[in-house]
Amino acid sequence: MTFQVFMLAVALVLLLEGVGPLLFPNKWRRYLNELSHQNQQVIQRLGGALVTAGVVILVVFA
Repeated sequence: MTFQVFMLAVALVLLLEGVGPLLFPNKWRRYLNELSHQNQQVIQRLGGALVTAGVVILVVFA
């Protein structure tokens, strides 16, 4: 993977992550507040699911 491809991937992640707070700031704030009150295991499972989905997508499309 070249540095340019890596930076394009980072830019895409930033764009996608920024859409929620940009378009729906109040809903985003409520979501983060609810997430902050979740059990640590729930957050870890969510993170694990996101990482697994990312790895699967990379393997399928790379």
